[in-house]
Amino acid sequence: MASSSITLRYSSTVCQLPSNSSTSWSFNQTPFSVSFPSNLKRFGRLSIRSSSASAAPVEGLAPAISLTDNAVKHLKRMRSDRNENLCLRVGVKQGGCSGMSYTMDFESSENTKADDSVIEVNGFTIVCDPKSLLFLYGMQLDYSDALIGGGFSFQNPNASKTCSCGKSFAA
Repeated sequence: MASSSITLRYSSTVCQLPSNSSTSWSFNQTPFSVSFPSNLKRFGRLSIRSSSASAAPVEGLAPAISLTDNAVKHLKRMRSDRNENLCLRVGVKQGGCSGMSYTMDFESSENTKADDSVIEVNGFTIVCDPKSLLFLYGMQLDYSDALIGGGFSFQNPNASKTCSCGKSFAA
């Protein structure tokens, strides 16, 4: 009788395992596919379990959205005026001179949705919905108190065109 085997395929590795009913296997990698021979006769229970570990935070990796020191100082001052524990929600909406405009508002951290990205920067929490994050990934929020051109400004690497007002962009 010919022996049969179970095939596990990884990215570039193929692993053949004997199909003994009393054997269990454990792997450090998750296979992309598992195939069983057609002549495999099993009378016991067959179970396949997959598990994955969450990745540890990577030191030195830039956040999806960043704040300059001036922006953090001004946002913390604005938040403290309200005497509440608020986070900053940033986003994108259609409109503005160039087709899309930035949105920015304080909200309670309890209003955060399950699919929102929550970004901690210098002790300040930024919240962004997934659709907006596609357009804002890599953006830096700055603040200037200059009389001309002061206020918040957005340095967005995804903007192919920006309006002179600095509050709208095209991607």
